[in-house]
Amino acid sequence: MRSMAWIRVLASAVLLGVSSRSAGATDAVAPAPDSLVAMALRQAPSLAALRARVAESREMVRPAGALPNPMVELMLQDIGFPRWTVGDEDMSMIGPQITQAIPFPGKRGARRQVAKAEVGVREQELELLRREVARDIRSLYAQLYAADRERQSLAYGHELLGVMAATVRDRYGAGVAEGEAMLKAQLVQARVAERIDDLAAERKGLVAAMNRLLDAPGDAAIGEVVNLPDPMVPPMPWQEAALQGSVEVAKRRVEVQAAERKLRAAGLERWPDFVAGAGIGFRGDKDPAVTLRLGLDLPLWSGQNQSPMIRAAAQNLQASRESLREAEAAARAEATRLEANWTNAQHQIARYTDTIVPHSSLALDAARSGYLVGRADFSTVVEDFDLWLEARTGQAAREARRFATWAELQMLISPRVPTDAERSGR
Repeated sequence: MRSMAWIRVLASAVLLGVSSRSAGATDAVAPAPDSLVAMALRQAPSLAALRARVAESREMVRPAGALPNPMVELMLQDIGFPRWTVGDEDMSMIGPQITQAIPFPGKRGARRQVAKAEVGVREQELELLRREVARDIRSLYAQLYAADRERQSLAYGHELLGVMAATVRDRYGAGVAEGEAMLKAQLVQARVAERIDDLAAERKGLVAAMNRLLDAPGDAAIGEVVNLPDPMVPPMPWQEAALQGSVEVAKRRVEVQAAERKLRAAGLERWPDFVAGAGIGFRGDKDPAVTLRLGLDLPLWSGQNQSPMIRAAAQNLQASRESLREAEAAARAEATRLEANWTNAQHQIARYTDTIVPHSSLALDAARSGYLVGRADFSTVVEDFDLWLEARTGQAAREARRFATWAELQMLISPRVPTDAERSGR
């Protein structure tokens, strides 16, 4: 009758552990991951800094194709120098002149196109960082979920072990149990308490990492992650979707475009620029004299100046094209890796749900009942408790990995934000 009473107590403890919150868990529930992602995209300092860089590059487009500033000079032409002859000699005069350098036709447009391509590169860098922030938030959220589920299992296990330890002490006092069983019960309790403390420290680190992305104080509370959204993925294979959606590939393509424009601009630099000028000379009581000038640069040193720049631009274009090929290969490889990880996660979660978790519960219940009626020793109970705990923490870890894999996939294949050039059709 005493054993049956303890079984009823343990059954009550099981129901209490399943239905109640874990010890030490936060009362609040964490916001949904998409809400945290939206908050981070608004508040992350790294994104704010890069948005400012994009705005800076946009401001540089117009100046890139602007005319250079004109030059104003004061001209003195004195035929009797050092004697002052202005007003006496017809050719002596004084007055202002203005000179304007005019780049060869096409140069200004080419320079502006290079600057626009650089804006496209900065925009892709911003989009890449946005995706990285979203991935990091989701990955941290998944880790918090695994930590909170493990903490819940540990808290329940700690309560269950407390009941079992009381049973062992009672039986030891009655001379039914051995001292080893009592020591093992205390040891397992201490190990569970140790892991609970470690987990609390680990969670603080995860929360601090997330708060950094949210631009919040490091110790700002983030509630308990009760569950993970059920992620939806497109049909496999994902390689083509990766090539179309990868920001890294898009960035490399824009870099190739920028390199092509730089090569064209470097080729135009071989052509001479023009210089136009006008002035007026005052001659005292005589009529003023107007002067007009038109000149151009002589590209005598183009072999030392422009030619090396053209060769360098050509090498830069070749390097950009090779980098694009590498980015495409990396996107295909990443898609293949994520396919394998996703498929494995799906299979393993099904295995935990259908077999490992329910069987570990049955095994623990059987060992516990056997010990209470004297048909099993306490070592078996401890072994089955470890398996029970590993099953629950393992399932949570698998679910967290699946969600993190989905977060990486979203970073890889999400629809791209078009650049300014793409939006304008240029």
